[in-house]
Amino acid sequence: MGFQGDFLQLLKEQGYQFELPSPKFGEKGQISTPSITQGTTVLAVKYRDGVLVAGDRRATAGNMIMYDRTDKVLEIDRYCVMAIAGVPATAFEMARVLEHSFKYFRRSQLQDLSFEGKLRALSKLMKENAPAALAGTGAVVPVFAGYDHQHECGKIYFHDILGAEFEAVDHAVSGSGSSIIRGILHYLNRWSGQPLAGLDEEEASIIVLRLLTSAAEFDSATGGANFEANLYPIVKRITKEGVETIPAEHLKTLFTTKVAQYV
Repeated sequence: MGFQGDFLQLLKEQGYQFELPSPKFGEKGQISTPSITQGTTVLAVKYRDGVLVAGDRRATAGNMIMYDRTDKVLEIDRYCVMAIAGVPATAFEMARVLEHSFKYFRRSQLQDLSFEGKLRALSKLMKENAPAALAGTGAVVPVFAGYDHQHECGKIYFHDILGAEFEAVDHAVSGSGSSIIRGILHYLNRWSGQPLAGLDEEEASIIVLRLLTSAAEFDSATGGANFEANLYPIVKRITKEGVETIPAEHLKTLFTTKVAQYV
């Protein structure tokens, strides 16, 4: 018997039987697969004092809205966050691992891990998660942002599902609504008369809220503001002072006066 490296084929030739679930077909003939909870949309924008990172609150499974209070901007330590798009279960676990790793380094070495070291740690987790991502059961496409004290500036990086990292000059987006707002960000940054990096916090916050509202208008997986439940996007600022969450009441005021009146 010739064995060419196919372990499954070898087992079959030895008499082992493998029963795979039969595919199920929907009404229009498409193969139906189990729905996995996913979350979108997130973005990060550089502004005058640092970086704003924001995300909507909706988590979906197929065409079902599973949860409308998801926090997709996860604080990893006092100077960096990971905004998640993809499978929350995988992303939350990654965030917990990173949080404990950074905390252990800080306590054992009596100093914070460098920004480059934090990026390497996330990339390593992304590479280890590649099999699940390629199988379609654990894909996460995060945006990582933080304040780099060595270079005294805010930084934004985005990743693909295999762990490749790319530094964003001015902004980054991820999730199913990203294609809708990426072009708007480019237009605003290039031709609005005021580059994003020159905006103050309130001006940048208004743009972020308008962008997420635009994504929610055209992407069913992105949740908009819910006035009745007093739910608004999560927005966090990162400056040399650290990570801070912009209060919901302030976002409500901005949304009411600068966003909703134009909708």
